[in-house]
Amino acid sequence: MFGFTLFAYVAGTTAYVWPSPKLDALEAQRWDQDDTISGFASFLQPCDFFIAGNEDGTPTGRANGPDWIRTAYHDMATHNVADGTGGLDGSIRFSEEQSRSENAGTGFSNTVAVFASFTTRHVSLADLIAIGAVTAIENCNGPQIDFRGGRVDSAAPDAPGVPEPQQDLQAHIDSFARQGFTQTEMISLIACGHSFGGVEHKAFPDIVPDLKDPNNTLSVAHFDSTFVNFDNKVATEYISGTTQNPLVVGANDTTNSDKRIFASDRNVTMKSFADSPDLFTSTCATLFARMLDTVPSDVELTDVIEPLPIKPATVVLLLDGDKLQFSGFVRLFNQSDDSDQIRLVNLLWDDRSGETHNATLPFDRTSSAMGGRVKSAWYAFNHTADGNSAPLAIDPAAGITTMRFEVNGNVEDQGGVGFAVQDGYAFSTSSCMTSADPPKGRFDIAVRNGFNPTRVFLEREVKDSVNRTTVEETDITPPTQPVAADEAYSLWSVDVSDANSYTIGAEVNGDKFSTIETHSVGDLNPCRPQRRLQHKRRSSKTF
Repeated sequence: MFGFTLFAYVAGTTAYVWPSPKLDALEAQRWDQDDTISGFASFLQPCDFFIAGNEDGTPTGRANGPDWIRTAYHDMATHNVADGTGGLDGSIRFSEEQSRSENAGTGFSNTVAVFASFTTRHVSLADLIAIGAVTAIENCNGPQIDFRGGRVDSAAPDAPGVPEPQQDLQAHIDSFARQGFTQTEMISLIACGHSFGGVEHKAFPDIVPDLKDPNNTLSVAHFDSTFVNFDNKVATEYISGTTQNPLVVGANDTTNSDKRIFASDRNVTMKSFADSPDLFTSTCATLFARMLDTVPSDVELTDVIEPLPIKPATVVLLLDGDKLQFSGFVRLFNQSDDSDQIRLVNLLWDDRSGETHNATLPFDRTSSAMGGRVKSAWYAFNHTADGNSAPLAIDPAAGITTMRFEVNGNVEDQGGVGFAVQDGYAFSTSSCMTSADPPKGRFDIAVRNGFNPTRVFLEREVKDSVNRTTVEETDITPPTQPVAADEAYSLWSVDVSDANSYTIGAEVNGDKFSTIETHSVGDLNPCRPQRRLQHKRRSSKTF
């Protein structure tokens, strides 16, 4: 069974202060790239890994990273600066867009299939497409890319507009101008993007023949000799005349679009990139970020999401009889490998009476981002007794208001504001299952005296008619009996008769709170009629 975290939805703030559900989720996807909880960098390990690869491991010539970068550009390339429509909005998920000749190949469907499982109420598919491109670039030798969040998934396909290889130079210049890029930026962005990937025979048989290469079974003609890693070889090989780029030296000159584009300023830009890897890297970092930030004009992105140096995660409060279980993790961002054995991390928390409690946290794991260039250390909120690890225990009457961390004697508290923890309600271990098949059970929600919620409700993330994530709310009937004055919590109960996963929401004075961790009947222990908490069960409603 999962416990759950309580966060308030705070509107109108500009600084990123934990907790902030949307920014917390975006920051985790951005900076915990290979963590077991939130990251999807495993799809890039190693950088030549391909999700639809051969079972025997024979190289296909394709890789996930180039597909992810191509997906981001093609989703963005529908943008029209004149009317503000199109841009990176997840519309590439629609079969209508994927069926267009401008979007040939299986890279888009493969990419969407990977990212769709990571979408939540807080992280759209469009944001994941952007994060995927960032992750692919950074994990495969590329520069750090500024990432902003808040993209909104489109309700319908965007208008066509991705340039195609057979189009002439002016058509490409006009297309990139519509997207918001100058001619020089067009040359640069294509060179940056074509540091990865290539052209596949099946998608473009008029450009690439069947290569009949046992080490390139999908017959992909690559843009440069290091097609899964970022570097300036796309420029050096072009300038030296050794390139095998199929859009430069292809047999059909009509489709040699890179040749026309790169030479359109007499090779000035490409020569500058060949001469200076640093210039190429910095230019690509800037243009990739601009590409990802090209969104419909009615979408407002966040500031650049920087990693929090100290960040709690998966913080859980669970009412278990006469105690609150308190568990979670704290991430210490960008830590050296050899300091885990000497780092002392203490958790300090204040209760409702103002008393401070503390616990020394054990090391749990490491994670990394940017291909291992930055590493994070994680410490768990638990204690060890007799060789067994267990969540921390809190007196329900005392509760918890804020926490902070002490790392090798230095207090980390978000500049004095602390890390707020909401204990107004908590999932209770008295929740139980009455039937496994069909699934039936009872959720008990412990609500603190004085919290006085306007409503408590179940939340379930569902997909709307165009496959966007939304939240479906179902109110729990409020209790009718008065709360005993000597109880810290009393129970609101609801019967559940499905196998869905739910979070729990509450509303107080117009402010909404929500859990993050989910609960389902299948997670519960069987009901035992003889087992009762001291708290009164207040009401019941079947859902």
